Amino acid sequence: MALQISATNPEHPALLLELPWQLPLEQWPEEYLVPLPRGISRHVVRYARAGDEVIAVKELAERPALREYQLLRDLDRLAIPAVDALAVITGRTDTAGGALEPVLVTRHLGGSQPYRSMFETTLRPATMHRLMDALAVLLVRLHLAGFAWGDCSLSNTLFRRDAGAYAAYLVDAETGELHPRLSPGQRDYDLDLARVNISGELLDLEASGALHPSVDPVDFGTEICARYRGLWEELTRTSVYPAGKYHYIERRIRRLNDLGFDVAEMQIEHASNGDTVTFVPKVVDAGHHQRQLLRLTGLDAEENQARRLLNDLESWMATQDDYAPGDPPPSSRLRSGRGDPHGARPEVLAHRWVREVFRPTVRAVPVELRGAMDPAEIYHELLEHRWYLSERAQHDIGLDTAVEDYIVDILPRARETLQPTAD
Repeated sequence: MALQISATNPEHPALLLELPWQLPLEQWPEEYLVPLPRGISRHVVRYARAGDEVIAVKELAERPALREYQLLRDLDRLAIPAVDALAVITGRTDTAGGALEPVLVTRHLGGSQPYRSMFETTLRPATMHRLMDALAVLLVRLHLAGFAWGDCSLSNTLFRRDAGAYAAYLVDAETGELHPRLSPGQRDYDLDLARVNISGELLDLEASGALHPSVDPVDFGTEICARYRGLWEELTRTSVYPAGKYHYIERRIRRLNDLGFDVAEMQIEHASNGDTVTFVPKVVDAGHHQRQLLRLTGLDAEENQARRLLNDLESWMATQDDYAPGDPPPSSRLRSGRGDPHGARPEVLAHRWVREVFRPTVRAVPVELRGAMDPAEIYHELLEHRWYLSERAQHDIGLDTAVEDYIVDILPRARETLQPTAD
């Protein structure tokens, strides 16, 4: 059987053909491999370079490979945080003509870390709580989209830094199922699997001495359930308000926005006696701040990074000549997408901020010193350092001064702050 490549991009097959598919993954020469940390997997997985791309290659049987490839593409269509599926390669044979397992090829998620590499230095409990928060958000987003994971665990997740928090990405969809809607039983089954898997993984870390002594593996496994249920309740519960109190509905929507979710569709019903109004958020989409930042600036960031950048953008807008004290607050103009009658539209101001503030600030940090951080995370780190210096000086020291101090005094002595595993 001839080698066959099913790919999402017409450019990928030509790049992939340069790799040694006639060899089992375990025998690939070092010249093709990229030394990145790998999580635990039931399959052989290797990182390799294909052109300018770093890819993850996983050997598995043809049917599950094709199925996972399609599920990952479905998750991408639904805008769920997951690795990008690039190709499935079948018909592999060795030099003697013997059959080799097919492979699934995905794009390496830049700046991400598997949980085991994060625990190479013992994580503090506060950091582990943030990991649980990120995983709970991911599981809720999957369930809102009708995706039953079937094997939620730390091992099947990648984590990226997100402005002091973490963003979680699904990395293994092999056991997943996509439905129009999940039943409570399907969701509870997924959640119970997550609890058992996470507790087991943390018990393994405890046995190896890599777990903080104050962390109880069983309690942390149970924590994912509490965080999931709290978030699910907030996103889906029915609210009953007094008639005429429509600002209560606005307040509920704002609260969902603060959690990083948009209400794309809602149901509002008046009681027959006219005394109450029932509000149900019917469709809730994640990425509220991401979409707002992307629309205004063209910058693509994680949710918490986007929230932080939007706050800085609003503060900067208030200092511009286009904005007068009597104008609506910047946050109102950003939300509405409308500028004031005498000033610039928010999109115009936002692009000026990118050009005059964001890009020059990020570029001031030498590329070789940035570590694995993306531009949005670098900017967040610089804002944090500015706040710290300003608090110490009891006045605003300015972004330029903060950048200079960060480069000269912080990076040479604390390079670990640039690593994804740092806390």
